[in-house]
Amino acid sequence: MRYPETPESFLIMEEETLSRWEEENLFEATLTATADGEPFVFFEGPPTANGRPGLHHVISRTIKDLVCRFRAMEGRKITRIAGWDTHGLPVEIETEKRLGISGKTEIEELGIAKFNEACRGSVFEYKEEWENLSERIGYWLDYSQPYVTFHPGYVESVWWILKQLADRDLLYRGHKSVPYCPRCGTGLSSHEVALGYREIEDASLHFLCPWVSADGSPDSEGRAFLVWTTTPWTVPSNTGLAVHPDLSYVEVEENGRLVVLAEE
Repeated sequence: MRYPETPESFLIMEEETLSRWEEENLFEATLTATADGEPFVFFEGPPTANGRPGLHHVISRTIKDLVCRFRAMEGRKITRIAGWDTHGLPVEIETEKRLGISGKTEIEELGIAKFNEACRGSVFEYKEEWENLSERIGYWLDYSQPYVTFHPGYVESVWWILKQLADRDLLYRGHKSVPYCPRCGTGLSSHEVALGYREIEDASLHFLCPWVSADGSPDSEGRAFLVWTTTPWTVPSNTGLAVHPDLSYVEVEENGRLVVLAEE
């Protein structure tokens, strides 16, 4: 098998290819050629534009573009819609760094409205770099009318969908362990954890943590905290116990011993 000769410069080959596509209006030509085809709509999984794109974005976008081009070759009418993710901790943490603050308390001292405005002003900092990446790797996407997650229309559509689910009794209240960030004071989204999530019966453990004084001496009344965990294998490594400043705790006598636990 013979392979094409390796060009002296891949950069030159890239520029020549992109230039030819632009001269021939190739993207627009594919849309015209399949205008009467069966619709195939692609929504870009929105990147966060307050950070620069990385190599993993090149890989994922190559796969996405491959699917759309394949469908176009089948004669499908392809609608490619760009999007921007403007919510979440990546935006907030980056804004904290810029403002020289850290954590929920300092955000509240600054003022929620001021902090939100600073976040809003940062979300498109690298927008041009993202669009340039798309062009350089030949990723065809329509940036003329992107969806933006902080736009009222997008937010309203999410609430509308949620209401449709509620009206059809497709929502329920349950319990689920989620990653939590004590610094940010919020649960963390985790796509990997969410994949394949299912409720199962699993081992858990209740155990007592002895109450000790600051100097390490045991409590004179022998009190202990009642603790519950779903990860028994981590107990040997425990070195401390956290209590919530806003919750009420009670002492209960059990088998002649005082046990401390949350009231509710």
